[in-house]
Amino acid sequence: GIPLLFGSTGEILTEKSGNLNLGVPGIMYLGGIAGLAASFFYEFNNPNPSAIVSVLLSFIAAFAAAALGGLIYSFLTITLRANQNVTGLTLTIFGGGVANFFGGSLNTMAGGVGQISVATASGLYRANVNNFTDLGVFGRLFLSYGFMVYLAIAIAIVMSWFLNRTRTGLNLRSIGENPATADAAGINVTRYKYVATCVGAGISGMGGLYYTMDY
Repeated sequence: GIPLLFGSTGEILTEKSGNLNLGVPGIMYLGGIAGLAASFFYEFNNPNPSAIVSVLLSFIAAFAAAALGGLIYSFLTITLRANQNVTGLTLTIFGGGVANFFGGSLNTMAGGVGQISVATASGLYRANVNNFTDLGVFGRLFLSYGFMVYLAIAIAIVMSWFLNRTRTGLNLRSIGENPATADAAGINVTRYKYVATCVGAGISGMGGLYYTMDY
């Protein structure tokens, strides 16, 4: 459920701005393949790769690629006024195609054995939090997952607080409910829509990254 939690949390942020992005699966594809590629190229033929650097590179690449997908969607639907449903579904197909194309290329570079190895980064992604704390039964029950599980939960909690307890969140919700009224109140509707959609897409892309690097 963690990939779905990342994806749905990002889409909630997008939808609060009044955009329905049906391209979330494609955006998750983009995040997954970008993060995997970043770690792969860093670790490929690197005799002593750093796990932290590899993880950071995969994070940045995944978020950036997914946010780029959100930017494409925003430009088409907000600036060019394209149909949101058609654009989102097209983005899903596009993301899947991009991921399959580059995934095949990475597989060929890795030797064509069906296994793209990013052992250093994946080892840190999959590291059991309880291994570092050793909290006995409590640790085995609640800390027996990789760090991205807890990151997904934390992002969901922070998102709830942001949308319901901050002025910026209130402005964003008002845009989704009635953009004309928000514009009359002096809120930059276009900017809010762009930022919310791109950041929401970036969060959704983390779901693809979790799926490829941990799950």
